[in-house]
Amino acid sequence: MATTIKDIARVAGVSPSTVSRILSNKQTLYSGYATETITRVKQIAEDLNYRKNRSAIELVTKTSQVLGIILSATPTNFAQEIISGIQKEASLHHMDTIIAYAGEDDDALQLQALKTISERSVKGILLLGITLSPTNEHFLRSADIPYIFLSVAQSEPDLHFIASNDFDIGYQATQYLINHGHHDIAFVGANLESCVGHLRLDGYRQALKEHHITYHDDYVIGGNWLYVDGVHAVNILQTQVNLTAILAGSDLVAAGVMNRARQLNRVIPSDLSVMGIDGTLLCDVIYPQLTSIKQSFYEMGVQGTKQIIEKTHIESAYTSISIKDGASVTTH
Repeated sequence: MATTIKDIARVAGVSPSTVSRILSNKQTLYSGYATETITRVKQIAEDLNYRKNRSAIELVTKTSQVLGIILSATPTNFAQEIISGIQKEASLHHMDTIIAYAGEDDDALQLQALKTISERSVKGILLLGITLSPTNEHFLRSADIPYIFLSVAQSEPDLHFIASNDFDIGYQATQYLINHGHHDIAFVGANLESCVGHLRLDGYRQALKEHHITYHDDYVIGGNWLYVDGVHAVNILQTQVNLTAILAGSDLVAAGVMNRARQLNRVIPSDLSVMGIDGTLLCDVIYPQLTSIKQSFYEMGVQGTKQIIEKTHIESAYTSISIKDGASVTTH
């Protein structure tokens, strides 16, 4: 049988209420007890392998020490950075996390994940890399649980988020390539039907416009942020003899671009400059090292968690981006 507070009290020779206060981890509740008593109770609890019944505590106190994370199944190489930020900040507040997977652009699985999390006692919901359908947005609002979206900005004003400014990402990346002398720049691998992809494309176009560089429809090839999208894009673009640079929608896409270009005997960066978006560890393990727009994924997790835990009014915010210099871009 599981050890109870009464078991600890009996061994320690104190009342169950004394044990409860000491094990609460709130010094204000046990500051009046002798240090020897506090030490003895905690040691006995450890010796007896005592585990708190969080469900019972939350039922009595009407508070939750659990955060729900809803995660898209779309493959990325940055989700773990965000989750690490969430878990680090949650641990500082003695909170736990549970994760539900929402499939890959699947409305039914999104709803199932929302129901799974909202039917539990959670303090708040963090939605990672997800855009909900209108029906599922309505369900989220009606659940009456604090929530925040991470890594994907939302268009509805009440759907608060912590994310990068995707227009700025597209703009700054293109500006970087232009500053290195490139005018024939392709943009590939982004999901152009998504808000993120659309904003990055707008940023790309704005940078071209400001430098009086002609926009070419055939330099833009959509995808879904994946390695294979980079491979596919190079297969299409290999006939574009004037092309000198490719801006990839993600680091994964950039890896596909670089590997396929090498298979076609194109040398990176002397024959073709390649720039990624995300600035993940992948930049450091491919050759040549990838130049990329670095997003603050860990900080997204930290800030989103702080908002859920500490604030009564949740607000949207953008995190910083920067250039991660590698060796995949050269001056043209």
